Amino acid sequence: MARGCMVVKKAVLAEALTGQFEDHHAFLCRTLLDSIDFLSGQIDALTERTTQAVEQLPCPDPSGGSRPDAGADLVAKLVTIPGVGVRTAQILLAELGPDMTVFPTADHLVSWAKFAPRTVQSGGKNTSGPTGKGNPWIKGAIGEAALSASRSNTFLGARYKRIVKRRGRKRALVAVGHSLLVAVWHLLNEPDTPYTDLGSDYHQHLVDPTRRTRDLVRQLKALGHDATLASAA
Repeated sequence: MARGCMVVKKAVLAEALTGQFEDHHAFLCRTLLDSIDFLSGQIDALTERTTQAVEQLPCPDPSGGSRPDAGADLVAKLVTIPGVGVRTAQILLAELGPDMTVFPTADHLVSWAKFAPRTVQSGGKNTSGPTGKGNPWIKGAIGEAALSASRSNTFLGARYKRIVKRRGRKRALVAVGHSLLVAVWHLLNEPDTPYTDLGSDYHQHLVDPTRRTRDLVRQLKALGHDATLASAA
């Protein structure tokens, strides 16, 4: 009964434990709760210290200098990307830094973070290979953000749904992570540029309507249906 959702089972659990919950059980529960409270306090202290350190990051200024204590502005910009939360934004700033001049282009950043496709040549054949290890903290943060973005009704969510049908879940998440890093590079490299979502229907506008209609009719015929189209009034 303690497994799953316990909110609706409190009364039943209390009744089941009546007469069987002794002082020794209470001592063990109190010990576990004290450990949780101690660890929660440490997490809160570290979180506050991390937030202060990120907010004090000197950010490059378009005039050539730097703006002190502008890290909070960068965090606010990064969280506008679907799937990126405050903690993910802080990890990215801590690992990448606010100055994107070390990466001449977004492709350099993606390649350095090991989110770019890699070709393996052997015996005159070209095959796709693993992306590589890269920075474990960035990979974990981007992977979590990509998973969250894949469930959203945004351009990144639509990108995941398009790729997962052909390439599988892992490669689709890497592709979304690739797009996330490209967006991060542009937001950090161009301070005055806001994030703009292209929309979940972005790819549909790129497809020729006649070709899409022909493909859908062919799919219906392959399923054994006799499709007859009539022009809309």
